Amino acid sequence: MSARKFRYGPWDNGPDPLASPYDVREALDQLGRDVLAGGSLREALRDLLRQGTQGRRGLNDLHAAARRRRQEARRRGNLAGTLDRVRQMLDQALAAEKDTLARDPGDDARMREMELDTLPDDVARAVRELSAYEWQSEEGRQTYDQIQQMLRRDILDAQFAGMKQALSGQDPAASQAVRDMLADLNQLLAAHSRGEDTTDRFAEFMQRHGEFFPENPSDTDELIDLLARRAAAAERLMRSLSPQQRDELAQLMSQALGDPDLASQLGQLRDNLHALRPGLDWQSRAQMRGQQPLGYGEAVEALADLADLEALTEQLGQEHPGATLDDVDVEALERQLGPEAAVDIRALRELERELERQGYVSRGADGLRLTPKALRRLGETALRRVFQELSTSGRGDHDDHRTGAADEPTGASREWRFGDEHPIDATRTVHNAVLRSAAERRRPPLSLSVEDFEIAETERRSSAAVALCVDLSYSMIQEGRWGPMKQTALALSHLVATRFRQDALEIIGFDRVARRLSPVQLAEIEPDWIQGTNLQHALMLAGRHVRRHPDAEPVILVVTDGEPTAHLEPDGEPFFSWPTTRETLRATITEVDALTRYGATLNLFMLGEDEGLARFMDAVARRNGGRVFTPDLDRLGDFVVADYLRARRGFRRSA
Repeated sequence: MSARKFRYGPWDNGPDPLASPYDVREALDQLGRDVLAGGSLREALRDLLRQGTQGRRGLNDLHAAARRRRQEARRRGNLAGTLDRVRQMLDQALAAEKDTLARDPGDDARMREMELDTLPDDVARAVRELSAYEWQSEEGRQTYDQIQQMLRRDILDAQFAGMKQALSGQDPAASQAVRDMLADLNQLLAAHSRGEDTTDRFAEFMQRHGEFFPENPSDTDELIDLLARRAAAAERLMRSLSPQQRDELAQLMSQALGDPDLASQLGQLRDNLHALRPGLDWQSRAQMRGQQPLGYGEAVEALADLADLEALTEQLGQEHPGATLDDVDVEALERQLGPEAAVDIRALRELERELERQGYVSRGADGLRLTPKALRRLGETALRRVFQELSTSGRGDHDDHRTGAADEPTGASREWRFGDEHPIDATRTVHNAVLRSAAERRRPPLSLSVEDFEIAETERRSSAAVALCVDLSYSMIQEGRWGPMKQTALALSHLVATRFRQDALEIIGFDRVARRLSPVQLAEIEPDWIQGTNLQHALMLAGRHVRRHPDAEPVILVVTDGEPTAHLEPDGEPFFSWPTTRETLRATITEVDALTRYGATLNLFMLGEDEGLARFMDAVARRNGGRVFTPDLDRLGDFVVADYLRARRGFRRSA
């Protein structure tokens, strides 16, 4: 027996059936772009879910589709169509009867004509008074009987989708089956409302009466949802009619049932469903603008669809506080917009959960927040952008290629590049060669290639205490500088955390007051329209930071677009004034002098072309010995990171 052979290759027959419906990393990168542009995580995630990702529709498209479908539902027809249809059938029956009576010359025929002429205009009363009338026309009698049969079928079919076929004839056994089903159904719902386990009872019920439920519900709750949806729509239908129409239709329905036991069971069912699903819309009136007359069952289904679409419009809008994708009724969405819409919303819901499961976001009392894992990826993205712009060769000046006793292994390795003087990591190099040879299906002996070599990374023991002071004031938002500032701070934070772990970085944000910010807080911080530039308080916190690390080289970087307009009073309260005052300038210069005496150099990054700020910056630079940079917004990160690296090289040489 010959062995069977199989060939494996990439899937090329349409979309990969085993592919994930979403790419978490791509979604995270999309979130990161919005966050790095100055937005908050909440806004970025909301935009991602609204716009969709990776070819799938977002909430905006689904919301628009639900609105269009709702407008179509409102134009479906006229809710009073049942009364119109009964009136039309009654007119046909009376016309046939009068035609028969006109051919009869007897006095009895004249008396019957007078009786028909005195029928009330109210359709329900006319139908009721004709219930004892002895029809002379066979066509008229049959048409009148059809009114009762139609109403009976429509009333029950409006509640149970399988009723129309079961009641299409006049089989007494079919009517008894309906009564038995209603009795069993009410007993099942009563047991469920008492909190009893109805699993076995539901299975038995569906085995006996499943023909009435073509939707094939899977459990008692799904059955209740199915029935309550239609019952609530029937209630809304009655409330949407005029008082006269409502009264006429109620009388017609009562006459059509003609069975006190059946009417009692239906009333009990309505009460049970109302108690089990009180949150449904049982009260509001619907506005239908269509011209096509709708039968009672058709009108109830139209209003049930309209209720679905109104709820979906609100759920997909996600405007109410605390809204989540779990609010969306996926079954109703699939019922109204098709299976593709359900697939799209499930993919969005799973994406949100997967971001949380993989540790990129966490959920707290105030909603979703970025985690340090996500911050590392965002920082890496921001830093990569910075180094793409830097004009230095290779990996950039942030690498220190010098070796010697002061270097310590970091435990990490990287690919060897021309000019590297770090020691070769033999284990990783051989490992790479083995993997490459296996992929290329080469047999021993093992050969080494240039791309196999890796070097062991080392770092010098010299360290820096870095304080990055970033302006969070009103003008930074107004002039579009918020995003570049955030990208710069995250890039520097990631550089220090990954390449210079011995350095101590503190990010200090300042507007009317200053405060320390973690990378997570920085990424999530939202613009606040606060006026005030309290550089004095920021420098005070920066001074405390560098003094906590006396053996480290102090590096202080300031990013701002305005001269100081606020400072702290002796009692700790912030004082703000624009234009600035001598007191604010004096308090700020006092902190500059304190840092200068400590030996810390301030490098200032001035955004904008404010003349007052330029004069202040020049004065601080002359007083402290630091430098002033005026970068374009898209090069701010390049300037800040490059200056940090330049400062580190400087104090390493002096070490």
